[in-house]
Amino acid sequence: MTPELSQFRRVVLKVGSALLVDRARGRLNHAWLAALAEDIADLHAKGADVLVVSSGAIAMGRTVLGLPSGPLRLEESQAAAAVGQIALARTWSEVLAHHGITAGQILVTLADTEQRRRYLNARATTLKLLEMRAVPVVNENDTVATSEIRYGDNDRLAARVATMIGADLLVLFSDIDGLYTAPPASNPDAEHIPVIERITPSIEAMAGGAASELSRGGMRTKVEAGKIATSGGTHMIIADGRTKNPLKRIAEGGRCSWFLTPSNPATARKTWIAGALEPRGTLYVDEGAARALQGGASLLPVGVRRIEGSFHRGDAVAIRSETRVLGRGLVAYDAEDAARIIGRPSREIEGILGYPGRTEMIHRDDMALSD
Repeated sequence: MTPELSQFRRVVLKVGSALLVDRARGRLNHAWLAALAEDIADLHAKGADVLVVSSGAIAMGRTVLGLPSGPLRLEESQAAAAVGQIALARTWSEVLAHHGITAGQILVTLADTEQRRRYLNARATTLKLLEMRAVPVVNENDTVATSEIRYGDNDRLAARVATMIGADLLVLFSDIDGLYTAPPASNPDAEHIPVIERITPSIEAMAGGAASELSRGGMRTKVEAGKIATSGGTHMIIADGRTKNPLKRIAEGGRCSWFLTPSNPATARKTWIAGALEPRGTLYVDEGAARALQGGASLLPVGVRRIEGSFHRGDAVAIRSETRVLGRGLVAYDAEDAARIIGRPSREIEGILGYPGRTEMIHRDDMALSD
């Protein structure tokens, strides 16, 4: 059964350059963007968390700088991004402010979602913005990213961000209304696929190449994004974003392709922590902390009796009492700092370490307990 948009509580929207920027006229598609902001405001008003992954910095910047059409050299792309990021952030801030919503810009590189230490920082910042009811606007930091350290397309970036923040839905707005059995522009017999329950090799084989000069993506990268999203417990939609109010169109049953996941973000994340990461150390907790963990609490420094191993912030560690293994988690402190604050109340952390660290040694969302 196809899900409904109204049932999702945390939604990531990916908006491509070709939708945002009218390259032929050298300007933003203001009316379209204003309509999308209406959709976002409607979703936001119903209590959902919304995050936007926005392309367009290079496309906007090259227009401002008067760069010619065609491929750009790396330094030209980075210069265009530097100019375009300012314009892009201002634009999103203005269209969302019209609905009383605060926007926050987050620029990321590949390492920010792939290296656990930086991943935790990016995740904490993004979740705090969502908690404060802001709409984070994420873009790859094209001013510093080179080909070796970049995603190269915002489809996969959006999927990584969606799984990082535990989103239950990712919407990829494109210039096509979903996945077809073959490229519909060149094959009149191509059939639209409304629901993809699992991404098989045959599904992957249906994906084509890059679509336009302004977009580095294409159906291939969207299907790859689908693999990332669904493995992380996030449903995904590919939908035509060219119409006004494209999110409303999905809600009203407009044609799109749903990529379904059998899991959910919390379960997928805990499975990853429990099975895919090798523990770098061990935290021994007292019985009071053990009971609190079983009741769904985070692990606070006051409940830790001793530590073993050499680990860094973001590493996986084992959690155990003196008699049994309780589970695993991603630790918020390096071993040296952790050793200094064990057994102490969280309010004393800043006085001991000289900086205001995390309240929790391991947050409950970063923990997978044994059965």
